[in-house]
Amino acid sequence: MLKGLVISIISNTYEVENLVDNSIVKCVPRGRFKNEDITIAVGDKVEFEYQEDGTGVINEISTRTNFIKRPKMANITQMIFVISMKMPKPDLLLLDKQLAFAEFNGVNSIICLNKIDLVHEKEIEEIADMYRAIGYKVIETNAKNGEGVEEVEKSLKNNITAFSGNSGVGKSTLINNVFKTELTLEGDISNKNKRGKNTTTSIKLYKIDENSYIADTPGFSTFEINEIESIDLAHYFLEMKKYIENCEFVGCTHIKEQNCGIKEAIEKGKISSSRYESYCKIYNELKEKEQHKW
Repeated sequence: MLKGLVISIISNTYEVENLVDNSIVKCVPRGRFKNEDITIAVGDKVEFEYQEDGTGVINEISTRTNFIKRPKMANITQMIFVISMKMPKPDLLLLDKQLAFAEFNGVNSIICLNKIDLVHEKEIEEIADMYRAIGYKVIETNAKNGEGVEEVEKSLKNNITAFSGNSGVGKSTLINNVFKTELTLEGDISNKNKRGKNTTTSIKLYKIDENSYIADTPGFSTFEINEIESIDLAHYFLEMKKYIENCEFVGCTHIKEQNCGIKEAIEKGKISSSRYESYCKIYNELKEKEQHKW
C-alpha cells in the first residue's frame, strides 16, 4: 500500500500526492467510505493503490491530528490570519474568533498585518504589540511590494499552513508573492456593489518544498466557532486561561461574577480591555446559540 497526501478535491475525484515519488495521482475512494459516511478532506494522509489505468483507489485515512469542518481541512499545523490595516479596516473581533478557533483545534497561529503602507506606524504597532504581548507571532507586510514576505516564507517551513482572511485583505496577493507566480486569482472590485469579490472557490494545497505546503481557502464572510462551548471559551484565549484558577466560583463565566480572576487581571493591566470585550461578545454569541439549539 502506498502513502499519499490529499492536495485537492474536485467533485468525487481526489488529487493525491504520492509521498514516495511526489507524483500526483487522481484517486477515488473505496465504496465503503460512502456507505460508512466517511469524509475525506484536503490535508488527509491516506493509503492508496494504483489501478491498471494509472488512477488510484484510496483504501484508508490515517489518524488525523485535527479536522476543521468548514472549510474542510485535516492535519493543518499552522494558520496565518491575514488582517488588512485599511480597505477593509482591521476586524479584531473576527481575528479573536479565529485565534480561539485555532487554539481549540491545536493549531499554531500567526497574525499577518497587511497593507501597512496605508496607515501610520502607530496604528500598526498598537495592534501588533497587543498580540505579541499575548505570545502570538505578528508579521507586518505590504504584499504588493513584497515587504515582510520573506518572514512569512520562513514561517512556512515544515508546516501545512492555511491562510485565512476576508476578501480584500490581500491574502491571495501574499500567497502569489511567496510563490513568485500567480497561483491564485487576485480579488477585484465588483462594479455593481463596490465590494471585494471572493475569487478563491476551493481549497488546494500548494507544495513549497519537502514537508511544506500552504492552503488557500475561500475567504470567510463569517467565521463560526460553534464547536466551542461558551463555558470553555476562556481556555482558548491564551492570556486568560492562566487566571481561571483565581476565580472564586467554579463555572465562572468571567462576565457577571464577583472575585473573578480574569476581571482582576484586566484591572491590573495584564489582559487588554479590547480582548476582554471580544471575549464577552463571543461568549454571548455562543450562549445565545446554545439556548436556541433545541
